[in-house]
Amino acid sequence: MEELLIAQRFCGPPNSGNGGYSCGLLSKNITGACRVRLHQPPPLERALTITKAEGQWFLKDGDQLIGSAQPAELTLVPPAPPTFEQARGAEKNYRGHTQHSFPTCFVCGPSRAKGDGLRLFCGTVEGQEMVACSWQPHPDFLDKAGNVKHEFIWSALDCPSYFALNSDKTCLLGQMTAAIDKPVPGDQALIIYAWERSIDGRKHYSAAAVSTSEGEVLARAEHLWIEIKQ
Repeated sequence: MEELLIAQRFCGPPNSGNGGYSCGLLSKNITGACRVRLHQPPPLERALTITKAEGQWFLKDGDQLIGSAQPAELTLVPPAPPTFEQARGAEKNYRGHTQHSFPTCFVCGPSRAKGDGLRLFCGTVEGQEMVACSWQPHPDFLDKAGNVKHEFIWSALDCPSYFALNSDKTCLLGQMTAAIDKPVPGDQALIIYAWERSIDGRKHYSAAAVSTSEGEVLARAEHLWIEIKQ
């Protein structure tokens, strides 16, 4: 059994952990592609436990199940990413600049300072059905080899996929399946891009990828977002 605490810094909504970051922490125990389901919003600043049973990993707050993870197959083939210049240009179209449900979100919150949050501001790419932004990882998010740490790659693949949804409804991450295909270097600017897949009632499906500025895909993910009842 492992113990885990999600610090306030890594919030999504103000009182719960960012979905991608939380999924990334749980998925670190699994080699290769992994599917993580969030059963409850991950609590902050609480002693949580990670246990393994029957090939799955479980994140719990006492007896309450927060998340579950298992190996998965990810057949997703991302479309070609936009150019680095297009990704940079799309940042001015980020709708979170004017209206954001969770402005202090670790990944996409405009209220977070540089180096504190990831500040991934994915906006619509002109002429394409996707959103994108550039990303220069901060040294705090790198491992000893100079690559982006596992949980921060999952974080970067999370919120951009929400902003790819053709909806202004507030949604929470329900499930994420991701694969880190190659190390994500921290010493160069990257492209984050995402696109919508489908909608089924309150269920919204999207996907995202991380690539180099030259367009080589390094990591990819599929998402299920659940629309919050108003």
